[in-house]
Amino acid sequence: MTEVPRPALTAPERDQLIGWLDHQRSFVRMKCTGLSEEDAHRNVVPTSPLMTPAGLVAHLRWNEYSWFQLSVLGVPDTGQTPWTEGGHPDAEMLVDDVPIAQLLDEYDAECARSNEAIANLSLDALEQGTGNGEPASLRYVLCHLIEETARHVGHLDIIRELIDGRTGYTKLEETA
Repeated sequence: MTEVPRPALTAPERDQLIGWLDHQRSFVRMKCTGLSEEDAHRNVVPTSPLMTPAGLVAHLRWNEYSWFQLSVLGVPDTGQTPWTEGGHPDAEMLVDDVPIAQLLDEYDAECARSNEAIANLSLDALEQGTGNGEPASLRYVLCHLIEETARHVGHLDIIRELIDGRTGYTKLEETA
């Protein structure tokens, strides 16, 4: 995914919400561009051993799936999610053996699938798969995913700075 521009200042609400989410999503790949496999899986935050670039990409991918497929659409969890097996609360981040390129491709594909899933839904549509109380609207889910994605992009920014000194949200050039 290449960097997606910010939505227009006067765009309608739906375009704003999806536009801001897509904008934040595009930073995930950018923050991982040029990382070696070793660096993509390297922990630089001792108090959070699973918070690696690869772990964060995997976490974001499964957040997309969980919110848009399981919660909004109500698709049953058939056991394919990482947290349904083994019982580890952060199982989706246990990806030491998965190449970063694969994780990024899976994330991009899940984001596209998320956008397809909600393309014809009203912002007022309620979650179909929630079992934890009152269902949230699609509007709420989009706001939450903007926040969640932006927060983890910030984590990726800090981690990238600790790995190789690169900062900011300008396109990082590939390193050979």
